[in-house]
Amino acid sequence: MANSKQSSARRLKMAERAEEQRKIHFPTYPAEWLWHRKQNDGFSTVPRTLPIAMQAIDDQSKGQPAGHVLFCLWARAPDHPVVSIENPSTFAAEAGFSGARAVDTWRRRMKRLQELNFLATKPGASGEYHYVLLLNPNVAVEWMRSHKLVQDGIYSRFTDRVADVGAFGDLEGIRKYWLAQQQAAAAPVVTPPPVPEAPGSATESST
Repeated sequence: MANSKQSSARRLKMAERAEEQRKIHFPTYPAEWLWHRKQNDGFSTVPRTLPIAMQAIDDQSKGQPAGHVLFCLWARAPDHPVVSIENPSTFAAEAGFSGARAVDTWRRRMKRLQELNFLATKPGASGEYHYVLLLNPNVAVEWMRSHKLVQDGIYSRFTDRVADVGAFGDLEGIRKYWLAQQQAAAAPVVTPPPVPEAPGSATESST
C-alpha cells in the first residue's frame, strides 16, 4: 500500500514516462494543443477516485443520476472545499440540464448528494444551496458502504484505487473517528457524588 511520499515519487516517474511516450507516439502535436497542469491556467484539484465515487452515486440515484453534478461542483472548487453558488442556473446548465425545470432538476440531484454525505449546504441569497461544503468523496463512499449502499464490485475497485493513489489513510482515519464516536456513546455516564455539607451546617440550619 503506497503512502503519500511513495505516491508522489511514483507520480513523478509516471509523468516522466508519459512524456517519453508522448515523444514517441504523438510527436507532431504542438504545445498549443496540449494541457499541462504547471503551464496552463484554469485547473482544479480533483480526487483521483472521483470517477468511481460518481459510479457509486449514480447507482444509488437511478433515474436521477447525480454523479456529474458532483463533478461540476469539484470543477468549480477554488482548491478549497467551500463553493459559493451565486447563480444556480449556471450550475444546472453545466450539469447538462436545460429547460424551464433545469434548476429544479439540479436541486433534486443536490439533495441526493447531500443525503449520501458528499456535501453539506447552507442557505443564502440564491436559495437552499448557496453555500456548499464539498466533503471527502473517499469518506462518503466508505459511509455508503457502511450503510450497504455500495455494490461489492464498485467498492472493490474503489478500495484498489484508493490504495493505488496513496489515500487509504482517509478510510483508516474515518473508521477510527467512527469507532471513537461509538465508544463515547457507549461509555457509562458517571454521576458525581453530592457535595458534602460543611461540618455543623445541619445544626446551624436547625437553630
